[in-house]
Amino acid sequence: ARPATFLVVQVPNEGDIATEKRKAEEQVVSKEKRKKKKKKKQVATPRPACSWVYFSREFIKEYIASHPESSGLKAATKAASDAWKSMSLEEKAKYTNRAREVWDNYLSTAPARTPKPRKQTKLVTRCSPGRLFNVLQCLTPEQKAAVKSMGFGSLLGLRCRTLRRSLCLWLLERFNTTRCSLEICGERIPLSTKDVELVMGLAASGKDVVNSGPDDLIAVLRHSYNASNRGISVRLLEERLAAPEAGEDFKRSFVLYALGTLLSPTARLDVSPSFLHFLTNMDVVHQYNWGKFLLDRLVREVSRFRQGKQRAVGGCLLFLQLFYYESISVHGLGPLATAVVPCLSSWGEDEITEREKRERKLGGYGLGEVIFKERCLGMEYPECRDQLDGPPGDSISTGVERDPIFSMASSRLHRGNGKGTQSYRIIGTGVRHSTRVIKED
Repeated sequence: ARPATFLVVQVPNEGDIATEKRKAEEQVVSKEKRKKKKKKKQVATPRPACSWVYFSREFIKEYIASHPESSGLKAATKAASDAWKSMSLEEKAKYTNRAREVWDNYLSTAPARTPKPRKQTKLVTRCSPGRLFNVLQCLTPEQKAAVKSMGFGSLLGLRCRTLRRSLCLWLLERFNTTRCSLEICGERIPLSTKDVELVMGLAASGKDVVNSGPDDLIAVLRHSYNASNRGISVRLLEERLAAPEAGEDFKRSFVLYALGTLLSPTARLDVSPSFLHFLTNMDVVHQYNWGKFLLDRLVREVSRFRQGKQRAVGGCLLFLQLFYYESISVHGLGPLATAVVPCLSSWGEDEITEREKRERKLGGYGLGEVIFKERCLGMEYPECRDQLDGPPGDSISTGVERDPIFSMASSRLHRGNGKGTQSYRIIGTGVRHSTRVIKED
């Protein structure tokens, strides 16, 4: 009798079925990926060639045919370049007209492109308070005295080294260049030269700064600073400021450096050589209205940026940042605080970091409360004394002796409004060195 045979059938379990299913799906995905790689991208209609290309194509063919001993395409291209340079406009007209016809036909038949709107997500700016801060730390007492004599003494109190770019970008979106105002917190807050004096400590009165004129008047200065079409090198100015001398050359270099890195930077990295027009006579620098110059240049640079004429944002963005800190309170009514003028010296890295934390805690920028500050800038010292019942605080010099500025502690202010005298109380808001004026019952 034959032995019995048994057929063993292996039944796959659930794990094997899942594995096979996964492998099959992976194979399908890999096939689709290979198909996408093989699929060629749709190439748009190429742009027409220029007149040189049409000439070189003809010339190279003839050159290679008549010079079989040449080393190849490189020698033929070199010969075509030399021949093109030696040709007159009449000889080039054949190829120029041909290129123009092809280009006109291309423009008439090519579909109009609709550029995608680009949203500015990152701020590009040459405003760098950190660079000026590093230079200020190395100045000698004689050089600091020279800086004060020009009316830039407030810059010696600079403590902020970095811009808060997210805040500056947020402020630029709400900066009305036509009205010169910030539209934040549901209000329109105008900006004036007095605000520049309050925040930056620069004079808000005097002669207008004119940065134009005949080129021959600044030819010597341009040569002295190796000024090119791009501008004056920032590194060259840093090297000059590192020297211990504090004469006229130092004063001019300092003003150029301060304008190019903080007060009025342009979209370029180098300092604009047009600034040399108002630096020919350093004895009158302190007579200029630097506050108006800073504000006008800020409006101009932001307008150019919005028009798409430049990728970087010029102007003193630090002024916008500090003005926002001083004008918007993120605290409730807190203990009394002293207002220090100019505000530039009140905001260091620690104070700004603490302020930014409070902004994030509120939920973002523009959620605070607009506060109002008494501006005693540009007023004579006796006039300010008459408005305050108590004696004024210590004077804080900005380098311009004709505009004394002092800090105010908590006091009472009486103001007439035509219907009688109202009493106001200057109180602290909890923001460092900020004040608010509220009406008393």
